[in-house]
Amino acid sequence: QVQLVESGGGLVSPGGSLRLSCAASGMIFSAYAMGWYRQAPGIQRELVAAFTSFGSTNYADSVKGRFSISRDNAKNTVYLQMNSLKPEDPAVYYCSARSARTGIAYWGQGTQVTVSS
Repeated sequence: QVQLVESGGGLVSPGGSLRLSCAASGMIFSAYAMGWYRQAPGIQRELVAAFTSFGSTNYADSVKGRFSISRDNAKNTVYLQMNSLKPEDPAVYYCSARSARTGIAYWGQGTQVTVSS
């Protein structure tokens, strides 16, 4: 079955950087549109960055120019490089894999990102 395991979250000071990783298994990685979402307390889960089925990328306006999504198909891993972290960025960050064939989305367990001085 599809498994997504996130890592790389933690505590960082404002202006700092983190790189999240999501290791995927149980799937043909290249056949999935991978993405990152986040959910802060009391707020609906929202898109942060994602690859489309055509390989292009989408970013939330709030992270454009600061965050970058990338993937390594040889390692079945998707990354989220987060730079210039702001106090409004803290949330649980979730990795998502959406099948290009069925549209079914799978989720990881999430990794906590905290931004505090």
